[in-house]
Formats: sequence, C-alpha cells, structure tokens
Amino acid sequence: METIVIVGGGAGGLELATRLGNSAGRSGRARVVLVDRWPAHFWKPLLHTVASGKHDPQVMAIDYAAQAAEHGFEFARGEVLGVDREARRVLLAPWIADDGAEVLPARSIGYDKLVLALGSVTNFFGVPGAEQHVLTLDDVAQAETFRRRFIDGCIQASARQAAGAQNPGIDIVIVGGGATGVELAAELSHSARTLARYNVHAMDPVRHVRIRILERGSLLLPHLHQRQSKRAARHLRALGIKVLLDTAVARVDAGAVVDTEGCVYPSAITLWAAGVEAPPLCATLGLSTNRLRQIAVAPSLQALDDASVYAIGDCANFVCPILGKVPPRAQAAHQQAVYLAQVLGQASPLSAPFAYRDYGSLVSLGPLAAVGVLTHASGRKYAVGGALARLLYSLMYRKHQVALHGVVRMSAQTVADWIREKLSPSVRLH
Repeated sequence: METIVIVGGGAGGLELATRLGNSAGRSGRARVVLVDRWPAHFWKPLLHTVASGKHDPQVMAIDYAAQAAEHGFEFARGEVLGVDREARRVLLAPWIADDGAEVLPARSIGYDKLVLALGSVTNFFGVPGAEQHVLTLDDVAQAETFRRRFIDGCIQASARQAAGAQNPGIDIVIVGGGATGVELAAELSHSARTLARYNVHAMDPVRHVRIRILERGSLLLPHLHQRQSKRAARHLRALGIKVLLDTAVARVDAGAVVDTEGCVYPSAITLWAAGVEAPPLCATLGLSTNRLRQIAVAPSLQALDDASVYAIGDCANFVCPILGKVPPRAQAAHQQAVYLAQVLGQASPLSAPFAYRDYGSLVSLGPLAAVGVLTHASGRKYAVGGALARLLYSLMYRKHQVALHGVVRMSAQTVADWIREKLSPSVRLH
C-alpha cells in the first residue's frame, strides 16, 4: 500500500485529502496523510472577515483531526522543515506547546507520492520597513492580531477624543488595491459603524476612522473589467474610504507610510496586501522555481525535477497553454485538487493533463454589495454587481463546504450560521 503525503491543509490540500481519503484511503489502496502546522482549517479567502470581526474563526474552522477521522485519512500536526527527496521523507520540526514544553520531538514521515499544497505568504517586494512595521493576513493568527489592534485602536482614539485631543481618530492604511485590500477596507467601514452603534467607541465612524487604500496601479482590482474596478472605487469612496491610485510605497515607518513622491500618510495600523509569493520552504527543496519561489510543474502537476512530487495551489507555477499562468485563487486550488484526487485516488488513474478553466472572479464590497466577472464556457465574460454578485460571492464558500462535508451538512451549517447572525451582533465587539 503506497503512502500519499499532502503538506498544507488549505483550500486545495484539505479538499484533496478529503477526496483521496474517501476513495483510496477507505478502500485500502493508499495511506493518505495530511500535514499542517495548525490544528484547524479556515478558508483563506475569508480571512478579511476575521480581521474585521465579522466572523469568529473558532466557529467556522474545521478541525483537521475530525475531518481525517470522518473521511479516511490521517492528520499529522507539525511544521515542515524540509523534504529528503532521496529517502522520500518529510522532515517535521519538534512540536512545542505554548508553555515551551516539547509535545513531540522532531520526526519524519515517509512517502511514495508527495503533494505540496503550501499556499502563499505576503510579498513585501523589498520595500524598506514593510516587514517590520505592517500586519498581514496570511493566517488566522495574523487576522486576529489585526482585529484586536483595530478594536483597541478605536477605543484608545475614542478616549483621546474625550480628553480633548487635537487630532482625534485613528488612521488605517491598506497597501494594495487587490481583492484582499478592497474587501478588508469595505468590511472595516462596516465594523467601525457597528462598534459605534454598540458604544464600543464614541467617534464618528467616517470622519474619525480614516481608512486609506494605496494602490500603485491606475485601477483597483486590476484583474476585473475596468468598469467594475471603477464601480468598486466609487463604492468605497461612498463609504468614506480614501482610494489613492498610482501611489507606490517607498518605505514604511512605525507610524506612517511614505510614497515615492514623498507624501506621508499617518498610520496607526498598516496592512500589507500588495502581493503574494510561495513560502521560503519551496526554495529549499532542490526543485525548479520561478522568481516567486513557486514550484514549476508539468501539465500532470508533477514537479519538473521529481515525478514523485506534485504541487498545487498558490505554491505551484502552472502555465495553462490557453490562459497562460494560473492566478493564485481558491478556484485554481479546487480544480487542481479535483484533478489530483482522480489521478492519485482511482484504480485506473487519468492520463489526461490538467486543464484550468477560469470561471471568473467575485469581490465583496461589504455586507450588501459585491462586483465581479463571470466567464462562460465559450470564453465570454459577463460583469455582475449588486445583490446578484453578493449572492454568488456567498455561494463560493458554500461550494467549498460541499466539497468537504457534502450537501446535507453544508445546508445544516448554512441554517446554523443564519440563526447565529440573527442572535448576535454583526461584528465581534471584543
């Protein structure tokens, strides 16, 4: 019986482990092992809702151990230090508890086939001070750090205003006008209003909670149609958010962001959402990578240098013959997980190469709005917005739940989420 090890429990990795566990794992054709340094999975496209306080990650997270027990695979918690490709072993660091005690020593897991689903990390592009002075949204812990800083900052600014401060309020700068930056800005505007309604702070949520987006390009959301990009910018400005286009960041200081023209933007909290790259681990494996450390893969999703290693999702550099380089999106990871589950999990594996299909992209603009583009099978694109786009956006997460749990459990979870939203404030208040 062969062993398939999947490193990374993100959107692609967990779905692949679930599908392989249901097929090859339960039938005894393979031992499927998922490795991740965290104990639970949270869908990364919704990290901005954790940062804004809209969603509680403890409620939405999926325990890897529970998912493994229910779907025929194993879960091994640990941080991957490296891969011994000659011996075909994944090397794990010691598992250290919060109090410093060693829970498990350094260990390794053997494999016959290895799937790297390592996701991505923030790319600071070498901007001085960025790595030292900004917050990022690479995982739940970072999103929670931002949320606490935001709430604490609002409370402190409100106290200074009550004490007669000369320049009351709080400044938040978001670097990057892509999906993450735009979605976070819109949700923060809603959060500031909700916190004021519940008297968590006593400031004007528009005049005193000053949110800026700095985008080096001429449009927000450059992957969308120009009309949709401008529509998103108008919506954000209507919320009181300042959108500064053609603004490249030169450096980041402890309390300010400075652009290449010398303009200084005060910032109590700076969030960097300007781009991503593959984790540093990818560059240590002896595999061919691009300038973003993404692993070069063949149409079979196998690494060019090692047929026993596969890569999917944001850490893979897959170039589609028709569409070009596949973007780092959850839909790409989903499609690659479905493909590899068939390649690795069936008694008669597929021989056809992976083919990516672009279904479009949707971006949330807060609780009631969204914009996006849908792509028909013919290649024709349709712009969507308003309530329809918002509905379709919410369905993306439900589709992810169906892939992991099935329709019945997804439906029950949807009802539970609706009840919870009716019984609780729309934003976490502490």
